[in-house]
Amino acid sequence: MKKILIIDDESSIRKLLRVSLEANGYQIVEAQTGQEGLQKILEERPEVILLDLGLPDKSGLTILKEIRQWSQTPIIILTVVDNDQIKVEALDGGADDYITKPFSISELLVRIRVALRHASPAEQSSILKCGALEMDLAAHLVKINNHQIKLTATEYDILKVLIRYKGKVVTHRVLLNEVWGPNSIEHVHYLRVYLGNLRKKLKIEGTDQELISTEAGVGYRLIES
Repeated sequence: MKKILIIDDESSIRKLLRVSLEANGYQIVEAQTGQEGLQKILEERPEVILLDLGLPDKSGLTILKEIRQWSQTPIIILTVVDNDQIKVEALDGGADDYITKPFSISELLVRIRVALRHASPAEQSSILKCGALEMDLAAHLVKINNHQIKLTATEYDILKVLIRYKGKVVTHRVLLNEVWGPNSIEHVHYLRVYLGNLRKKLKIEGTDQELISTEAGVGYRLIES
């Protein structure tokens, strides 16, 4: 049974999460403050951490940075703050994902499953898959439902980053740095152009389904079904 640590000072939120997550087969540990949360991580060794940003003793961003000094346990940020800069700071600071309150339990469960898969990566392979999408890094091929998709070199490089972090938000900064280099991290307009073209090429024929979602003001996510 996978263990999840909830670090949140709101008892009603903790109760809701405990009941919902236990009903889905998870073991739950709770902490009301950042300091208590740090102690629980050491004592309980959770597989996933749900971290609220508005803690009474320390900010969630401070706790995030402290955890990342010695642990790579997946962290999903819970926040009532719908602020792009805070979300970017959290993701760049080592958070695996974020979810804005109020949220649906079904959405949270999907994010938890993605976090757990990334914590236990599959055997290395040159073929990466995400739903109907398949990317063969050795052969330099991209397919959707076994039909080859032709991409430009830059589109291919962008997709390679997105599929490596499939299901997770990839910030503008990360994409720009990995595709164009550190001197290009301010040129977000590059991404808008290329992502628009890439999204059209990856559209699944005969459906309205898109494989890339835009996290406004933050980055992009390759949707993992």
